[in-house]
Amino acid sequence: MQLSELSQFSAFATASGFIVDEASGARVVGHIDLSEDHHTPWGVVHGGVYTTAVESAASVGASLAVEDKGQFAVGVHNATDFMRSMKAGRVDVVAEPLQQGRVQQLWLVTITSTDTGKTVARGQVRLQNVPKG
Repeated sequence: MQLSELSQFSAFATASGFIVDEASGARVVGHIDLSEDHHTPWGVVHGGVYTTAVESAASVGASLAVEDKGQFAVGVHNATDFMRSMKAGRVDVVAEPLQQGRVQQLWLVTITSTDTGKTVARGQVRLQNVPKG
């Protein structure tokens, strides 16, 4: 899969603002430009935006890792922790595998404020490798 194909990999992820900048089966890097379009009624970014980025980045990387085996990866568990609130600004999304097995993978995704360098959210996703088709 080419990076240009990933830029529109999911209408849902695209609607969240998540952009994939670099992707392989060993690392996914992307970003989101947060604005009030991402806010809860209380004026801070909705945690679902971060959860979407965590799931999407891990799924892309895990699927690329098993693509040559005729497989893709589906999330079976997502645990995302929200560490600090934001109102606006760019966040960087970095996903890396903690474990890549024949049947399952575990990926760690860290979301960091570009401006402050502080972690905004962090998640782990366990994924199942399944056959395409």
